[in-house]
Amino acid sequence: MEHELKEFIKKCDHAIQQEDFDTLKNYYTEDAILVVKPDMIARGKEEIKEAFIKIAKYFNNTLVPTQGEMIILEAGDTALVISQTLIHADKTDSEYSNDRRATYVFKKNSQGEWLCAIDNSYGTDLINR
Repeated sequence: MEHELKEFIKKCDHAIQQEDFDTLKNYYTEDAILVVKPDMIARGKEEIKEAFIKIAKYFNNTLVPTQGEMIILEAGDTALVISQTLIHADKTDSEYSNDRRATYVFKKNSQGEWLCAIDNSYGTDLINR
């Protein structure tokens, strides 16, 4: 049986592709962080929404993220997701890899729904920067 977080992440990827950033921001905790790029972090839902608008523009509004291999480690109301994240876009001159080893942290809210608390598509590559 596939873990429910895999489907949740697909919804997030779809919202990014559709540039539905109002829906996307609701998939995050109030105090979530998004690693926009090494040395740049967006904090909270509104900053994350604004960051995704800028990211979409950077990728010429053609960004299509997908997930490959994925490992989910769950402990109570917290889950660590290690995922092969693939970035597809018409932009070919990005200084960052389009094949990433992302790390995400999810928390369950009081209604039992998963929300993203830490969104780091660069994974451990942050150490190398």
